[in-house]
Amino acid sequence: MKKYSILLIDDEKSQRDILSGYLKKKGYTIFTAISGEDGIKIAKENLIDIILSDFKMPDMTGIEVLEEVKKMNPEISFIIITAFGTVENAVKAMRLGADDYISKPVDLDELDILIDKIIGHKDLKSENEMLKTQLQEKYRISAVISESPNMANVINIAVRVAESKATVLITGESGTGKEVIAKSIHYLSSRKDKPFVAVNIPALSATLIESELFGHEKGSFTGADKMSKGRFELADKGTIFLDEIGDIPLGTQVKLLRVLQEQQIERVGSAEGINIDTRIIAATNQNLEKKIKDGAFREDLFYRLNIVSINIPPLRERKEDILSLIEFFIKKYSEENHKKDIEISKEALDRLLKYNYPGNVRELENIIERAVVLSRRNVVSVNDLPFGVKGLVEEERLDDLTTGTLSEQVEALEKKMIYNALKKTNGNQTQAGKLLGLTERNLRYKLNKYNIQN
Repeated sequence: MKKYSILLIDDEKSQRDILSGYLKKKGYTIFTAISGEDGIKIAKENLIDIILSDFKMPDMTGIEVLEEVKKMNPEISFIIITAFGTVENAVKAMRLGADDYISKPVDLDELDILIDKIIGHKDLKSENEMLKTQLQEKYRISAVISESPNMANVINIAVRVAESKATVLITGESGTGKEVIAKSIHYLSSRKDKPFVAVNIPALSATLIESELFGHEKGSFTGADKMSKGRFELADKGTIFLDEIGDIPLGTQVKLLRVLQEQQIERVGSAEGINIDTRIIAATNQNLEKKIKDGAFREDLFYRLNIVSINIPPLRERKEDILSLIEFFIKKYSEENHKKDIEISKEALDRLLKYNYPGNVRELENIIERAVVLSRRNVVSVNDLPFGVKGLVEEERLDDLTTGTLSEQVEALEKKMIYNALKKTNGNQTQAGKLLGLTERNLRYKLNKYNIQN
């Protein structure tokens, strides 16, 4: 949940201290300014959501501050603090874009209501923008780059399951594209015009995971100042994607099982069930059957999630896809970086096609983005690749060296150790030297001696 920031502009220290102390206790990030000019400077240098400004200050009026702020960032909300009886000032401020006004002395309950109303509008606007963005994205099965028979089976299952309500469990190593498949299923279904809400389970706080997933009622725990919907409610009529489901705590697994069985959630702090119509797609890179044996994952939940299973093979098992993926990512990052007609050298392509990609498609994408950014004369060369990729051919040749004189064997071992150290440090000579017990100067000597490019 977003933590909102409020800038308080007031030349009276006592009022600044009272309001800033109160708002900090409510959980907001607070900035304070003693003048209009100071406040404008803070708003330029920080991400501010709401400005609470006194109307009458020595250097500028609140209206003058408002006009400057709206020129700078019209998305910043603005509340004017005005003396009792000067409503005409407040009306003028609202005509110029202020969200509301409050009279002195400030009633804290009234201030809470004003801020909650503004935040409610901001949250709704943010949700609407997110939905519009999702609807504009063209996540179709055609977005899955594939030439291999292994991926053809994945696509076939995804297409067939899309129109159903069945829960889907997507398995595969990190970086294989599990979320891309999940989005493809959603956008091929009748739910495509409704939200797709992705939840990264390990990123959720262990103490707040149930609140994040199922929502909470006001006062249900410390800091719960208002009712909040959880991710399941936000995904109602759409799809929720639970990424890394293997990391969900056992206590929460029980509640998730009830959601799957009854299509109902209970907000934290409430015993009242809320009906939802949310399609669940889960994903994991872990062995859930092993976690069941270890007592870390419920067997009944596994069978509820695993109605239709899709296993995405690692990139090393579908090498037919590498060339198409390289072409796709070169086009993507050429456009993003305003580079035209980027080509890839034969030698660089050879290294990329032979590499095993422990990080799968995500790693290949990162390699190509880096190479496009670093490329000169619109050609991706071997030198634009990370050391672990560009040193591959020579490294494989060294692995095969089993004959020769003792001196040749020693040199081969030394070169092998240098390659391994450079790979571990992604080509950083200082760090590689430390791993090998060599000074940077000695390492450079050996790189020149063995003609190792870095």
